[in-house]
Amino acid sequence: MSHIAVERNRRRQMNEHLKVLRSMTPCFYIKRGDQASIIGGVIDFIKELHQVVQSLEGKKRRKSLSPSPGPSPRQLIQLSPKQESPFGMHEHNFKELGACCNSPIADVEAKISGSNVLLRTISRRIPGQIVRIISVLEKLSFEILHLNISSMEDTVLYSFVIKIGLECQVSVEELALEVQQSFCTQAALADIN
Repeated sequence: MSHIAVERNRRRQMNEHLKVLRSMTPCFYIKRGDQASIIGGVIDFIKELHQVVQSLEGKKRRKSLSPSPGPSPRQLIQLSPKQESPFGMHEHNFKELGACCNSPIADVEAKISGSNVLLRTISRRIPGQIVRIISVLEKLSFEILHLNISSMEDTVLYSFVIKIGLECQVSVEELALEVQQSFCTQAALADIN
């Protein structure tokens, strides 16, 4: 086989694999159709799936160790460049400050990234919960720039990119606690019924 034929076959295989990766990745992860964008989008998607797995494993460990009824806010350490965050992602060109507020009902993480806040929640599927979270964000003067909803069986991950409004006077710890309380309020109502 000639060098040209080998190279043509390699490119054909590469394009087929990229098509498969693109079809398996939600469209909002891939900004453009070029190879670098597809691979970058797939990496971001895998990172998010890895976070879901880690969060579920952590929730399983917490449930088996101690079923505490209330949320427990905790401060995340300030991350310096190239350090690994507690959620398995490598941080690169900037420092982030964030907070987690976890309970048996839901895990909530809020991180400052530039002029935005990245907010992630993972919980079992609760009807109307997304509306309650949006309500909390609007009440606290945050503007939602992007929302991603990922689900697997009975578990759902909400990922928000939110802009800090001019009237916003809350810390990331308070934000995480407020969002966590929106889950706890619903769970308490479900227990009463």
